[in-house]
Amino acid sequence: MELAVKTLAGKAAGNITVDDAIFGIEDIRGDILQRTIRWQLAKRQAGTHKTQTRGEVSRTTKKYIRQKGSGGARHGSRNAPIFVGGSVAHGPKVRSHAHDLPKKVRKMALAHALSSKMKEDAIIVLDEAVLSAPKTKELVSQFAGLGIENALIISGISVDENFAKAARNIPNVDVLPVAGLNVYDILRRKKLVITKEAAEGIKARFDGVKEAK
Repeated sequence: MELAVKTLAGKAAGNITVDDAIFGIEDIRGDILQRTIRWQLAKRQAGTHKTQTRGEVSRTTKKYIRQKGSGGARHGSRNAPIFVGGSVAHGPKVRSHAHDLPKKVRKMALAHALSSKMKEDAIIVLDEAVLSAPKTKELVSQFAGLGIENALIISGISVDENFAKAARNIPNVDVLPVAGLNVYDILRRKKLVITKEAAEGIKARFDGVKEAK
């Protein structure tokens, strides 16, 4: 299929052809998208949650109540979980939340995420994402002309420094190189903006996508 290319000023800059196997999937697999987002977010979790065990609580080990005659249970330490200030029974420990997801599934999910944006008519193609100076006000004006308010912008192999500096002050706009393209960031923004260089990078990344389906 063909997509119209625009400049940042909103002028026509020709057309590009994209692969239907990447951008033209009709039956969007929500289950695959959910699995991939869950995998992504699990990898991001720090896993540094921690509670103290009985042996780690710093309290006196002196027997605080006599063995007999109190009418209560025979306790020898205040470190037990049943006491205020004691340890926590079966609490969380430091661990990784990451789990495996087949590369074939991840590749499939990315194609379905891109196709979902295409079905919503929420993809804009730019000839390039480059600014002569890092001026946020100028970029906001250009975005307004293109109808960009909430978007993920995918540049080429690298992101233009001036463009990145100007865009980072705009709320609800993320800028990534083509290598950073991922399912979660695509779906969390209303529009997907890609450059011609990014489109070529996506095609190269999806070599063999038909086998992945």
